[in-house]
Amino acid sequence: MMKYPLLLTNFMERAAKYFPKKEIVSVYPDQKFVYNYGEWYKRCCQLAHALHSLKIKKGDRVASFALNNHRHLELYFSVPCMGAVLHTLNVRLSHEHLIYIINHAEDKIIFVDEDLYFLLEPVKDQLKTVKHYVIMSQSGKMPETKLSPAVLYDDLIKDFPQGYDFPKDRDEYDPALICYTSATTGDPKGVVYSHRGLVLHAYAAGVTLGLGEGDCAMHVVPMFHANAWGAPFGATGLGCKQVLPGRQILDMKALCKIIADEKVTFTCGVPTIWMMLYQYLESGGEHDFSSIRAVYSGGSAMPRYLMETLANKYNFNIIQAYGMTETSPLATAAIPKSYMNNLSHKELYDIKTTAGLLALGLEMKVVNLDTGKEVRWDGKDMGEVCLRGPWIASEYYKDPERSKQTFKDGWLHTGDIATINEEGYISLVDRTKDLIKSGGEWISSVDLENEIMAHPKVLEAAVIAMPHEKWQERPLACIVAKPEYTDSITKEDIMKFLETRVAKWWLPDEIVFLKEIPKTSVGKFNKKELRKTVLPEVLKK
Repeated sequence: MMKYPLLLTNFMERAAKYFPKKEIVSVYPDQKFVYNYGEWYKRCCQLAHALHSLKIKKGDRVASFALNNHRHLELYFSVPCMGAVLHTLNVRLSHEHLIYIINHAEDKIIFVDEDLYFLLEPVKDQLKTVKHYVIMSQSGKMPETKLSPAVLYDDLIKDFPQGYDFPKDRDEYDPALICYTSATTGDPKGVVYSHRGLVLHAYAAGVTLGLGEGDCAMHVVPMFHANAWGAPFGATGLGCKQVLPGRQILDMKALCKIIADEKVTFTCGVPTIWMMLYQYLESGGEHDFSSIRAVYSGGSAMPRYLMETLANKYNFNIIQAYGMTETSPLATAAIPKSYMNNLSHKELYDIKTTAGLLALGLEMKVVNLDTGKEVRWDGKDMGEVCLRGPWIASEYYKDPERSKQTFKDGWLHTGDIATINEEGYISLVDRTKDLIKSGGEWISSVDLENEIMAHPKVLEAAVIAMPHEKWQERPLACIVAKPEYTDSITKEDIMKFLETRVAKWWLPDEIVFLKEIPKTSVGKFNKKELRKTVLPEVLKK
């Protein structure tokens, strides 16, 4: 066999060579920017020269503080392909966590969107290693910023050659990107992705999710989060048209217009996005989903009622997938097997609402927390999901103590509790820290949340444990009503609805109605915040 390193460089140069006319579209609030892979590659080359001129060497960390746009896509390839490491900063982190991860990664340069620079200004004096700021401006104007020294992105690269000799004789295990988890406890943890891991992940995602050259991929997942789920790499390598919606990610009217105008066929997002879309559509929002072929949801469990309604009423078919920052992120996808075509509607959605089947290339085991033995494939026996494979992380960056807790015996211990059925599909039951142990028996907060969100008056529900003198812990349900039912929904409505859907001992001891459920920076329910703010008030009663 020929020794040939797996590098992102191959993806970048393939797109430029074989698909130079395919479009990359950046959508801004007041305009749309369109160019192609041929032009994109030339700018990637200019950027590589510019980084070299700023004395960026192999292994140096270069940070992006940006939304989903074409300049960010240039950084995604130019930085790792010239030898440096791209550190994608989460724009929603607290100042404390931003300071920590920038200093911990030892970033040399920060590329920041013109709409976001003000978020870095309060922390600039505490950043120990940053030497330059590059403002990514679509307006072409330098903002009045306190960041210094600062230069406009296009001014930085414009005078450099449009060709660059990207190194090919490299170790495929060289780091390409680093992303920090959005910590719910302690400081964020850094996950380093190698060229080899990202390339193999892109291959597997293409096979598993069915991404192809004819697709138009719209990147809704933020590019600062777990490689935007790897979609920009796979889409570039395959030569797909790519659409980057920037700030429009949270504007459902704009997002629906982009889907229709650009004939989007493929996209991914967290359930929060699809809940927002559902609300927009239910209010009579305009849409045309005729081009949509595949929509994937991950990050947390997708409520069954939401999945079914979007599919049956709006022809917006969502497939659930599972992964995490440490898995690059794809691990499983709930794609029915070919011989399941004749399943009933209920049986089909019993499969589609699982976390899915293991992706090609990975190994998985689900182990009992007490015995360490693998659970039975009966859909009932619960255990922790453990994974290993070529794109699974093996440690946290410069964090040996927490690495020991998570990466043991050659496996990633995910902290996710699941069952696995006779067909090999896993269903996530909970996080280890969110399981409710009542009278010696486990209650799944995720399953209880999904049952509550099936109520026609409920928009969102998050369940946490509350201490109990006799039973150790009992469920506390935090519920957000749909806007039209805010004044009419009652605790009795919920309890009566649940009586025929869950075991009696699963019924919540307390129900609290909230205006909104706090979210983490990546759109998940923030149960830590609920324990901090809501639980004490309930316990006072």
